[in-house]
Amino acid sequence: MKRSLKILLFCFSALAFISWDRASKDLAKEHLMNKEPVSYFHDTFRLEYVENTGAAMSLGDNLPKTASLWLLSVLPLAFLSILFIYTISRSKEMPFIKMFSVSMIFAGGVGNIIDRLLFDRHVADFMNIGIKNIRTGIFNFADVCVTAGVICFLFSYQKNKVEKLTS
Repeated sequence: MKRSLKILLFCFSALAFISWDRASKDLAKEHLMNKEPVSYFHDTFRLEYVENTGAAMSLGDNLPKTASLWLLSVLPLAFLSILFIYTISRSKEMPFIKMFSVSMIFAGGVGNIIDRLLFDRHVADFMNIGIKNIRTGIFNFADVCVTAGVICFLFSYQKNKVEKLTS
């Protein structure tokens, strides 16, 4: 695949994921905020609106505003910027599946940073999965992007490693 096409697809997919995250959070605010949780599939999937000022599972929720800004917005944004530049600069030799994985990670990170910067550290979370009392934390589409991106990246890395061993 041509380098320019890979970069274009990387940027398009990242923008699409960021847009879907933003739209899902707006819909969650509109339809779930200040309402009882909505349950599907015998309570396996639950929609429940919460706002999180920390990282995953509210880690760092009690940080002072300045520390929270630096640790949960500025440093991750710097990391994501470096990741973006690295991916674009290596796009010629990087397989598209790895670039796509990075676009999901990048988009998920940016999606949550947008919330932190625009809404005074409050990130909208609204999805929960589980069976009976064994449940995930409440998460959003950006979190799904990051998780799926990391999993996809690890699979592509492992596949690449196996291909090198067999050739």
